[in-house]
Amino acid sequence: MRVAEIDRKTKETDIKISLNLDNSEKISISTGIGFFDHMLNSFAVHSGIGIVLEAVGDLLVDSHHTVEDTGIVLGKAFAEALKDKVGINRYGFASIPMDESLAEASVDVSGRPFLVFNADFSDDRIGDFDTQVAEEFFRAFAFNAGITLHINLRYGKNDHHKCEAIFKAVAHAVKQAVAESGEGILSTKGVL
Repeated sequence: MRVAEIDRKTKETDIKISLNLDNSEKISISTGIGFFDHMLNSFAVHSGIGIVLEAVGDLLVDSHHTVEDTGIVLGKAFAEALKDKVGINRYGFASIPMDESLAEASVDVSGRPFLVFNADFSDDRIGDFDTQVAEEFFRAFAFNAGITLHINLRYGKNDHHKCEAIFKAVAHAVKQAVAESGEGILSTKGVL
């Protein structure tokens, strides 16, 4: 089974995650940041990944530490659940419309972490979520998961729609990349 459990406690955050790449029956997310919970729930549902996550952070400071550290923990759990990456598609791509917005995501589960994030938001906040930390979340996720992740927001006007399109595009690209192909390791090197 492709599962992982991670507990990470720092002076700024205390985060616990249980992740199941093959069964999304259990999804429960609580970070104290309503819009972020909505985005993580969308990610779980659209990727088909079961995520039970509880994050307690120093939200009196701001949301940065909680959001970034959640990305770290999610990435570490993702990497642990994939183990040696044998038999996965490796690559995934999705283009997701959300009303007037369109976002694209490309994923390579390569073991070589990298992030390209081409997205701008009009406002500083969506509800209680700081839009500046969206990029920090995806960087933390990509680098700790060991994936190459390219995110391109093609266009949009409503920040809620733009951000949701991004999370859903990443979810569908990840779902495609981690799907089991039944083959060995998709690499000319023989390892990822």
